[in-house]
Amino acid sequence: QLQVVESGGGLVQPGGSLRLTCTASGFTVDNRAIGWFRQAPGKDREIILCISNSGETTTYTDSVNGRFTISRDNAKNTVYLQMNSLTPEDTAVYYCAVDDEYYCSGYVWGYDYWGQGTQVTVSS
Repeated sequence: QLQVVESGGGLVQPGGSLRLTCTASGFTVDNRAIGWFRQAPGKDREIILCISNSGETTTYTDSVNGRFTISRDNAKNTVYLQMNSLTPEDTAVYYCAVDDEYYCSGYVWGYDYWGQGTQVTVSS
């Protein structure tokens, strides 16, 4: 059974950090691009960052530049999202998705396997 599971979300104070984890099972991700997305209440889902099979990263959301970092560990079939200097505007459900292609796509519909999401709330 193909499955993608996110973890690591929670409540954090402004200025704090969280690391989200995305783990795939039932298939390997070493030849696939993986993206992190988020959806805030009342807003469309947006792509934040993507990492290609070779480790090249692309940032699609300007507001996370210099604060969020994506990385991968193919041996663990896992991708991480390190989030620093969090603000209330980062509050959203965060999703991980795997693309069958090796290169990153900037489109939400370009990804094939999705997790259920993990809630991140930034509040004092």
